[in-house]
Amino acid sequence: MEFYCYILYSNSIRKYYVGYTADDLQNRLQKHNSNHKGFTGKIGDWRLVYHEVFVNKTDALKREKFIKKQKSRSFIEKLIAGSEHPDL
Repeated sequence: MEFYCYILYSNSIRKYYVGYTADDLQNRLQKHNSNHKGFTGKIGDWRLVYHEVFVNKTDALKREKFIKKQKSRSFIEKLIAGSEHPDL
């Protein structure tokens, strides 16, 4: 089983969303774009802009927390552009 840390972007609100999952990424994206409770549920235009693959849930969750802890749009945009090494 593979686990993913992923980043979504919404053009309408110009924000990024960082998450992790064991689901297929396209299925997970559909869930984010469906009308549901939570931050992503009311937006509807999320697109997958970045992902990393992990062999276990612990590592995927650690990576998600690390990215969120940066609290930096600049860090996320550098990561997406490929200028930040994923093992930071």
